[in-house]
Amino acid sequence: MLTFETVNELTLKVTCSGSDVLIAKAGSFIAGDSPGGKNYRFEKLLLGPQNNFAQAAFGSLVRRMTGENIPLMKVMMNGNSVTYYADCSQHVVIYKLAPGEVISVESENILAFTQECHYEVRFIGCGVLSQKGLATTLLTGNGQNSYVAVLSNGNPIVLSNVESRSTLSADPDAVICWMSQSGYCDPQIKADFNWKTFIGQASGESYAFEWSGNQPVTVIIQPTERSGGIRLGID
Repeated sequence: MLTFETVNELTLKVTCSGSDVLIAKAGSFIAGDSPGGKNYRFEKLLLGPQNNFAQAAFGSLVRRMTGENIPLMKVMMNGNSVTYYADCSQHVVIYKLAPGEVISVESENILAFTQECHYEVRFIGCGVLSQKGLATTLLTGNGQNSYVAVLSNGNPIVLSNVESRSTLSADPDAVICWMSQSGYCDPQIKADFNWKTFIGQASGESYAFEWSGNQPVTVIIQPTERSGGIRLGID
């Protein structure tokens, strides 16, 4: 069994009891501690963590076509151990998915997840407006040990309308992931283009992801925006 916790906000600590498998971003391992000799090894995932070959091949193709591609590795653990993972001093956020709970996450923000998470790549059709790809990585809780660790460029903020049922809006280039217990819960795209946009007087906030009150969701947002997206204007 695996458990996740953070160390100094910037490192993921994974404790393994017995034998298990971790899926992690390739190259993210930084240290390990195991009694009686090293009892874990690394194996690159050439296609993806799906058990079905056809699904893994299709997922790999989709990720490459839509910019959601990320190299992943398997950490094969055969005995008690503690291992540590990090990436470029980014903050680490841990989330434990309830059975059936879904998290949609930008591939570049994935650090690690347990094999109890069902993995797939799904089209959402949003990439034309921002640096986000046309597909998103989808992880679904499929057991009592469904941990996900995501990366944030700076200390993130968390918005939720699960209790308030308010409308949430966020810049797509700052969104790390969103979680819902009621299915995919994809955001709507709200665009605000007018004549000022085409004369170089745009506000810089011409589009947004929006979740209405009837879409109970929790959104994690980083305090930095990805570069890219459409920039309309005439100088």
